[in-house]
Amino acid sequence: MKKIGILTSGGDCSGMNATIRAAVRTALRLNLEVVGFRKGYAGLMKGDCIQLDSRAVSNILHRGGTFLQSARSAEFRTTEGQEQAVAALRAMGVDGLVILGGDGSLCGALALHRLGYPVIGIPASIDNDIPYTDMALGVDTALNNIIYAVDCIKDTASSHARAFVIEVMGRNSGYLASVAAIATGAEYALVPEREFDLAEICQQLRCRYEEGRDNAIIILAEGAGHAQEVAHSIKDAIGFETRVTVLGHYQRGGAPTVFDRLLASRFGKKAVELLISGQQGMMVGLSCNAILATPLEDVIRGEKRPQDEVLRLAEVLGI
Repeated sequence: MKKIGILTSGGDCSGMNATIRAAVRTALRLNLEVVGFRKGYAGLMKGDCIQLDSRAVSNILHRGGTFLQSARSAEFRTTEGQEQAVAALRAMGVDGLVILGGDGSLCGALALHRLGYPVIGIPASIDNDIPYTDMALGVDTALNNIIYAVDCIKDTASSHARAFVIEVMGRNSGYLASVAAIATGAEYALVPEREFDLAEICQQLRCRYEEGRDNAIIILAEGAGHAQEVAHSIKDAIGFETRVTVLGHYQRGGAPTVFDRLLASRFGKKAVELLISGQQGMMVGLSCNAILATPLEDVIRGEKRPQDEVLRLAEVLGI
C-alpha cells in the first residue's frame, strides 16, 4: 500500500480535524502518500481531492468541524454511485480509504468494502448511537457545549423564576440529554428510551413550586418530542413561566475537548495501521479504554447497547 485517502461524511463533529491530522502524520511516518477528499462521498465520486502533507494538517487539531468539509450524497447510495467511487479511487492509485462519520457514513464504507475496496471506518457522531464503541468522536465536546449552555440558562431561570425546556440533539438516543441532566442537576431528562407522563411531571413541578422552588430545567432529547410542544403542554400547570431553548447545531461545533483530541489521535493512528496490516472492512472503536477493531458488517447489523447505567443513575438522583 503506497497511497491512502481520507474523507469526512454526514454530520460534522469536533475532533474530525484532529483525526485527519493523526491519520496523515501516521501515514507519512510509514512513507505513505495521503489525499483528502472534499465534501464526503460526493467529492469521492468526482475525484475531488487535495494532497495532505504535514503542512496541510498543521494548526487544525484545535479546530472544530472538518476542513475537508462534509456533505450527504443521494447518488452515492446507489450501486452506480458506489461503483463510480471505486473506479475513481483506482484511477487515482488510492489503495485504501479511511472514512469518518456516523451510521450512514459507515453504511457507505461497508458498501465499498463489499465491492472489494479496502476501507476502515471511524465512528464520528455526537449522538453516541454507534455500536461497538463506548464513545464516538465528538460526543464529549458536544456534552461540554450543552453543559455550558445549561449552566448559563440555569442562572437566568433562577433570576426570573422560570422553567426552561432545553432541546438537545440525539435523534433516537437519549445519551446527550441524560448525561447532561446528571451533570447539570436538571430536574428532568426526557428521552426516547423511557416513557414519560407530562401530567405527572406537571404535578411534581407544581409541588416544587408550592414548596418554594421557583425554577426548573427540563432537558429534552429531540427524539423524545419537541420542546415547544412540551412547554406549551406544561405552561399553565406548573406555577411559573416556561421558556424554550433549542440548542441545535451549536452542540456540534467548537474546539474539541482533551478527551476528543486524544480519542481522535488514537482512532486516526489505528485506522492507518489497520490498512497497512492488510485488515479492511473494519471500524475502530473504544472499549474499556482500549482501541479495538470490529467488522463493519457487525457494526451495521448491531444495536447500540442501551445506556441503562446512565438512566439508572439519573433515576436514583431523582431526574
